[in-house]
Amino acid sequence: MANKDAAFGLRPAKHVSGSPFNGGQSRYRITTSATSYSTNIYMGDIVTQNTGGTITRIARADGGGATSDIIIGVFNGCFYTDPTTSKPTWSNYWPGNAATDAVGFIIDDPYVVYEVQADAAMPVADLWGNFDIVDQSTVGSTQSGRSNVELDVTTGATTATLPLKAIGISTDPQNSDVGSANTNVLCLIQNHLYRQAQVGLA
Repeated sequence: MANKDAAFGLRPAKHVSGSPFNGGQSRYRITTSATSYSTNIYMGDIVTQNTGGTITRIARADGGGATSDIIIGVFNGCFYTDPTTSKPTWSNYWPGNAATDAVGFIIDDPYVVYEVQADAAMPVADLWGNFDIVDQSTVGSTQSGRSNVELDVTTGATTATLPLKAIGISTDPQNSDVGSANTNVLCLIQNHLYRQAQVGLA
């Protein structure tokens, strides 16, 4: 049966130990009085470190040659003071506005297993491979705040610095057909800041 085509970014599924995801997340700055960020970040996007002490969205890794490939975790919403109304605002996505106090809530446990939709059929033989991500033409929804990022099946390789490692196929009956496009895949973040030694940012 054909899989449902409904990307949602990376969605926490469980802990690698098999225990349920406990909802744990940490706060990281998106903007400060000295550092702005005008790119939208959606729930389910992966984020990285920035030299201004903030986080930024990763659209696609470049193979691990830059600090921008080192992943802190998955974006799960944010808080900021609206620069127009001065109202405290909680949102599923960061709208890239002029707020100077924006903080993102990031699922940063390196051992969380995520579910993500693949952009093509995902054969079982490709499990344990490492993969990049790919944006759809619409990066995310400003209605739901959800990311449309997907696992890019064509990038499967042994390269250790690719962002995702595929470890299983979803049991969702609407998206578990490995012979059809849009298979939902279970994955770990491969190139995680807190799971391997990395150079620091000065």
